[in-house]
Amino acid sequence: MIPRYSRPEMSALWQPQARFRIWFEIEAHATDALAELGVVPRDAAEKIWAMNDADFDVDRIDAIEAETKHDVIAFLTHVSERTGPEARFLHQGMTSSDVLDTCLAVQLARASDILLADLDKLLDVIERRAREHKLTPTIGRSHGIHAEPVTFGLKLAQAYAEFDRCRTRLKNARAEVATCAISGAVGTFANIDPRVEEHVARKMGLTVEPVSTQVIPRDRHAMYFATLGVIAGSIERLATEIRHLQRTEVLEAEEYFSPGQKGSSAMPHKRNPVLTENLTGLARMVRGYVTPALENVALWHERDISHSSVERYIGPDATITLDFALARLTGVIDKLVVYPARMEKNLNKMGGLVHSQRVLLALTQAGASREDSYRWVQRNAMKVWESDGALSLLELLKADPDVAAALSAEEIESRFDLGYHYKHVDTIFARVFGQA
Repeated sequence: MIPRYSRPEMSALWQPQARFRIWFEIEAHATDALAELGVVPRDAAEKIWAMNDADFDVDRIDAIEAETKHDVIAFLTHVSERTGPEARFLHQGMTSSDVLDTCLAVQLARASDILLADLDKLLDVIERRAREHKLTPTIGRSHGIHAEPVTFGLKLAQAYAEFDRCRTRLKNARAEVATCAISGAVGTFANIDPRVEEHVARKMGLTVEPVSTQVIPRDRHAMYFATLGVIAGSIERLATEIRHLQRTEVLEAEEYFSPGQKGSSAMPHKRNPVLTENLTGLARMVRGYVTPALENVALWHERDISHSSVERYIGPDATITLDFALARLTGVIDKLVVYPARMEKNLNKMGGLVHSQRVLLALTQAGASREDSYRWVQRNAMKVWESDGALSLLELLKADPDVAAALSAEEIESRFDLGYHYKHVDTIFARVFGQA
């Protein structure tokens, strides 16, 4: 992943030094278990652990791999060079996938913990802003067209509920992908006791893979990356909402524009939604990693390595990108500039059209058929629409003989009460946040 869209903690997790550290711990814990079982000498296991605090020479490992064409053998050779003859007890009965797959499980679990913390921060910010604008009136839109009144707090409450579901999905995906396989060639445990796997799993914070063949089944990974893709979709949904609200013709909310910031190299007046546009692009990248993960499920027989090159890309890139995107979205919402006066102006722009449904329902309650009621309200609404809001729906309805025959002027006017639309805001907030 390019540095521009990377954050240090997540990036460090995928660096060679971190990966070799995890490989070493897997191998050393396995040797410990083998020592307990009497398969290898106890002093050999202790000698291996003695190099635990040392950094690994990445360049040396790369040089060995250039000759051996095998990354795990290169690593074991490097450890042997540093440890001495006791290193021959490393990797007893194990196969490369035991190390690689268990390491990937550790990395994805730790990446998940970072992403879960990111989501917690995002949820806290969304809730704060939602409560701030709980009763800030704004127009709800369907198909991009004025529909009926909502509040800006409700828009954010919806986003909170969606990201809360994302958090639950990620927590479940973490549990599903965090499995350990130390089962040897083709996964039969022929040359290594299953108790070694149990020990390594416990030490590495994983669960045991029930049937690993020679690799951990990739349906787990497919679900994991699909979950990241769904989270990215939710990021884009909220980012797209903000982009639309920042359009000049709307301008109900906009990204914070810092002192000294420039919007365009050509037009000094520009204030563009660059952060949310960036989030849209990053979300596309994360979703792009889902299909390769799905393709990885269908491996040959007990194993092949067609998945390996894919995961070397998508493991770091998907988690690093999503980590950056969640942090960026948190900052956008935290500093989002909201314009309640503009929201009110837009809400009132179309001459009261947003109250058409209430009049329709009142007419049916008064005895008119739904078909007649719809036609009477619509013919007046279209006049307002064609006047671009210059005409008043309320006044047109009061002057309409069919409508006036069914409803008094007072009854029509009562259907234009804005507060009517917000009577259940507390109920919705209680459902989302646990309390209004």
